[in-house]
Amino acid sequence: MKAYQRKLDIKNGCVDLSHGSGGRAMAQLISGLFHEAFGNEWLARGNDQSAFDVGAGRMVMTTDGYVVSPLFFPGGNIGSLAVHGTVNDIAMAGAKPLYLSASFIIEEGFRFADLKTIAESMGEAARTAGVHIITGDTKVVERGKADGLFISTSAVGIVPDGLDLSAENARVGDHVLISGTLGDHGVAIMSKRQNLAFETEIVSDSAALNDLVAEMVEAGGAGIRLMRDPTRGGLAATLNEIAQQSRLGFHLVEEEIPVKPGVAAACELLGLDPLHVANEGKLVAIVAPDVAGAVLAAMRRHPLGRDAADIGEAVADDHHFVQMATSFGGGRIVDWLSGEQLPRIC
Repeated sequence: MKAYQRKLDIKNGCVDLSHGSGGRAMAQLISGLFHEAFGNEWLARGNDQSAFDVGAGRMVMTTDGYVVSPLFFPGGNIGSLAVHGTVNDIAMAGAKPLYLSASFIIEEGFRFADLKTIAESMGEAARTAGVHIITGDTKVVERGKADGLFISTSAVGIVPDGLDLSAENARVGDHVLISGTLGDHGVAIMSKRQNLAFETEIVSDSAALNDLVAEMVEAGGAGIRLMRDPTRGGLAATLNEIAQQSRLGFHLVEEEIPVKPGVAAACELLGLDPLHVANEGKLVAIVAPDVAGAVLAAMRRHPLGRDAADIGEAVADDHHFVQMATSFGGGRIVDWLSGEQLPRIC
C-alpha cells in the first residue's frame, strides 16, 4: 500500500528544515512545487542528473548566482530574472541556449506561496525563451542565514559554425549599438527598495534576448564583433571592460543614448548616472560599419529592440578611454556632465 503523502499547504505553509533534509518532506517540495512549475521529460525521470543530445556547433556554458533584494519588483522577480540573466549570458556568444540547471538556497520560514510564484515565473520564463530547466538542487538554511531565497543557475547552448564573438575582434570604426533604453531594471529595483513612487511606474526590462540575438546574427553574421549584456555597472562598466579587452577606445554621442524620461528623472533624484545603472533586458553590440545599418534595422523590427540606437564608435586610443563626443567621426571630446574639454572615463 502506498503511504499517504499530505499535500503542501501552499496558501499558509512555510519551508522548514525538513524540506532540505533529503527525506519525504524534501521529495514532496520538489515534486509538488518545482516539478509542477518546470515539468518536462528530464525532470520526470527523477535522476540526480540529466542526459541530453546536442547538435552541431561549439558548446558554450555559463553559471550565475542571484541574490536580488527585493525578491519581487515591478516587471518580475528573482525567478524570472535568474532565467533571463542566464539565457542572456549564453545568447551573448551568439549561441542558442538549450538547457538550464537551478539550485535553490531557501531560508527557513520562507512562504510556500512566494516560492510557488517564483518557481512558476521561472517555468514561464524558460518556456518563453525556448529552454528547459532539466536538473536542480534544493537546500534549506536556518532563519537568518539567507535573505529569503538565493538562486544559482547554469546553462549550456550551441554556437553556430563560423561565429566567434570576442572583444579581440573589435576594430577601429566599428559601431556601438544598444538594444534599447538604459537603466530601467536598476531604477525599478532601487525605487522598490527605497519605497519610492513615481508618477509613471518604472518597470524592470528583464527579458530573454536570445530571439533578438538570432535576428541580429542572421542580419550581420560575422560582422558582429561581440555582444554583451550591460548588467551590473551598466553600459559604462561594460564598455570599459570591452575597451580594456580590445585595447581600443570608444566615443559615444550622448544625444543618441536612449533613456526613458521617468528613469532619467529618478536617476537625478537618486544621484545616479543612467550609464552606470544595471539592465537585465538590454544588450550592447560592437559591429562592423558595413553591417551596422542592417543589424540596427533587424533590432528595431524586434519587440525587444524597437528603441535600439547607434550610439558611438570604436577609436584608436592607447589609454582605452570611453568618452563622450559631440558627433561621430572624431568630434570634439567633452566631459558629458560638466562640458569641460577633458577626457572622461565613463
